Amino acid sequence: MVTSKIIGAVEIGTSKVVVLIGEIVNEKTLNIVGMGVSSSRGVKKGEIIDFNAASDCTHAAIMAAEESAGVRADAVYLAQSGCHLETFFNDAEVTVKSSDNIVHRSDVRRLLSEAKSKQLPEYRAIIHHIRNGFILDGMPVDDPEHMEGHKLRVGYWNIHGSVQKMSDSIHIINGFGLQVEDLIVSSLASGKMVTTDEERKAGVLVLDIGSGSTDFVLFKNGYVVYSGVVAVGGDHITNDLSIGLRTNAKLAEMLKVKNGKATLEPKSKNDKVMLIGDLTIGDRSISRSAVCQIINARMDELFKLIRGDKHIAPLFSNRELASVVLTGGASKLNGIEDLGEKVFGLPVIKGENPSWVASDLASPDFSTALGLLYFGFSYKDESQFTEQRKRTKLIRGMKQLLGF
Repeated sequence: MVTSKIIGAVEIGTSKVVVLIGEIVNEKTLNIVGMGVSSSRGVKKGEIIDFNAASDCTHAAIMAAEESAGVRADAVYLAQSGCHLETFFNDAEVTVKSSDNIVHRSDVRRLLSEAKSKQLPEYRAIIHHIRNGFILDGMPVDDPEHMEGHKLRVGYWNIHGSVQKMSDSIHIINGFGLQVEDLIVSSLASGKMVTTDEERKAGVLVLDIGSGSTDFVLFKNGYVVYSGVVAVGGDHITNDLSIGLRTNAKLAEMLKVKNGKATLEPKSKNDKVMLIGDLTIGDRSISRSAVCQIINARMDELFKLIRGDKHIAPLFSNRELASVVLTGGASKLNGIEDLGEKVFGLPVIKGENPSWVASDLASPDFSTALGLLYFGFSYKDESQFTEQRKRTKLIRGMKQLLGF
């Protein structure tokens, strides 16, 4: 008997809303059957500032996706971004109880419960408990059950956010008659799409550079060990160009896309580009070098902010990372890898979505939404399901707390 579940992936971004519809068949196959994209309004730096405007554009994207799919989503996986997101690490250690020092499931459950026991203020809520590896008597192990030892330790990276901010986005989805199955932090979704198992084990920093902000996630030994958000994105470059070249935002965006480059090249110092390019009134020549200098200054600032983060800087100093991967719409800038290598001192590449993704979804603009579908498809094993179920309960709790 064939069973089917229709899930939606919704990313409410600063510049656009992306919605994908996926069909999970017999819990074994994921088919992407629908897509909808709309220009975003009411969102700044990844956070909703105008609920009605954000609702209108999100509902338009959902409607377009469902119309192209010919089906309605059963549940939605919703991306979370913005500077309201914060993280902390919490670990715990327990003594193995059995007289023969064999680790039993009860020991593991007790340990996991203690490692996730830290309480937050009522206005904050956990989005992800991300388990790192087990340590048994000082040695890392994948699964300690049935092994012999005395002391068992584990740690969690916990990502939490503002209840109000998260509830705003949930309410938008509910307003279209859909239920939110789970919240997924944007950097985790996109990071999973553009890196391989080998890269995550070797140590990789993923930067998802959007319009209003940059989400980043750090993988080491196959685990997520840190994530964060910087309130700098592609729109800041556009604004810098608009001010520096005395033009409007629309023309500045065109200059960035058509003639921009993140690196400086002395040989192009005397090159000129046309502001509009059609020789109409208002069109004028602009130094290509000036365009690149403005872009370079902003991107250099962004990369140095992230490299200097107190949790990331020691990993560069100790050579514990192997590479940096860039994704998101602003990662399409020419020369951005070269600038990244200069700042980070590591190989920097533009991430690519998996080969199974259709060509119309290959752009880095879709990495987060694809990652949301991946999480919706892959949350099957018992431990993940338990934590997913708790988050679904948490979503209901936030709705009750805020009266909707």
